[in-house]
Amino acid sequence: MAFSTTGWSTIAASKRGNAPAIYSYISADAKATVTGANYFNSLSDTLAVGDWIFHYDSNTPTATVSVVISNSGGTVDVSAGTAIGVT
Repeated sequence: MAFSTTGWSTIAASKRGNAPAIYSYISADAKATVTGANYFNSLSDTLAVGDWIFHYDSNTPTATVSVVISNSGGTVDVSAGTAIGVT
């Protein structure tokens, strides 16, 4: 599936360069989809390198935290993510 702003929420905003911003995102998309190439491109004006994204897969259910590792020319890349226990 594609990214949807419906499940997107800002947890903590930060001035650029002071600290990472933290976001949460809930969707039925699997970790591999959400951490895949170009998934967050529509947020390229919002996300900065170092920002954290907590993703909850409502279909599985699983949780993952990823970090924005690059954002250039409208293309956002996030880390493969670290699983967070949900049980």
